[in-house]
Amino acid sequence: MKEFILTEAKKVIREGDKEKAAELARKAIEGGIPPAELLEEGFVPGITEVGRLFENEEIFLPELVMAADAMKAAAEVCNESIPKDEAVTKGVVVLGTVKGDIHDIGKSIVESFLSASGFEVHDLGRDVSTAAFIEKAQEVNANVIATSALLTTTMGYQQELEETLKEKGLKEKFKTIIGGAPVNQKWADQIGADAYAEDAAGAAQKISDLLGV
Repeated sequence: MKEFILTEAKKVIREGDKEKAAELARKAIEGGIPPAELLEEGFVPGITEVGRLFENEEIFLPELVMAADAMKAAAEVCNESIPKDEAVTKGVVVLGTVKGDIHDIGKSIVESFLSASGFEVHDLGRDVSTAAFIEKAQEVNANVIATSALLTTTMGYQQELEETLKEKGLKEKFKTIIGGAPVNQKWADQIGADAYAEDAAGAAQKISDLLGV
């Protein structure tokens, strides 16, 4: 029975069915499956598979967005059922789209992937200033600051973040990862970011690598 439910968990994520994902999560937990196990062996493999399909251009952005929404709904149900004293996080990530940039679909998908992968994520939304990123990172004792820039005109704020962290002596305290359509590894190397990710699945893996988890 448990194997059937775990298989169904993968399936509803691939199908991008938000309501069914939340309902399955509730029923599975009521049936005695530990929420952490349900996430790790059911829903997470499902969203990981979706990420692979997207990378291989076997599915497209609308399907990826639907799957991310389904994953978020399932993760919320599971996380609410984990006792606070038993909750385990791989690390704390502050996430947002840089100042002057109001695009946030990709960033929202990254948030879903990171949450599903076991990270505590503080999503600051879009049009976020460098000062706001740093203030929040200090407030929540973050491990990583992740920024997205979708316009060539806003990429400079990713560089500004790196320079400000250095000026404040915080570069060693917070790891940084960047992403966005005009961004690449060369830009990450140029500004001194710790990592670059091309997509949501890659971001989760790169952050895991940065933190050794």
